[in-house]
Amino acid sequence: MRNPPVTATTHHTYRHAPHPLHAILLAGTVPLFFGALLSDIAYFRTYQIQWSNFSSWLIVGGLVFCGFALLFALANLIRAHYQKGRAMVYFLVLLAAWILGFINSLEHAKDAWATMPVGLILSAIVSVLVLVAAWIGLSDLGDGGDI
Repeated sequence: MRNPPVTATTHHTYRHAPHPLHAILLAGTVPLFFGALLSDIAYFRTYQIQWSNFSSWLIVGGLVFCGFALLFALANLIRAHYQKGRAMVYFLVLLAAWILGFINSLEHAKDAWATMPVGLILSAIVSVLVLVAAWIGLSDLGDGGDI
């Protein structure tokens, strides 16, 4: 046998972008939570109570956007075939961001003087989590996975 039979295996890479509404909701969470962080920093430096009010409203907006993005992430986690691990990590990071964002909104419901420094720390953590979730969720996917 001069040429033994060889089986060629090809690996197809599928590019899949998230649904446009999912992408808008996910991308909208980043500036809302980051704006809350900037408002908390401004309040921490100036003690002007209006900055705390701005932060409270930005957190609520971020929770709304993040909540709907979380529903998309749950649906995609259920439908994911190939990259179940990646979809699970994305869902868990987004869920952690939403839970800590909700705790942060409860923290900001206190008197403005009582929100520091816990509100600032929670805003920083939530901003990082949402940025990581957006990075995972909006990056190109290979192997046909859904996010």
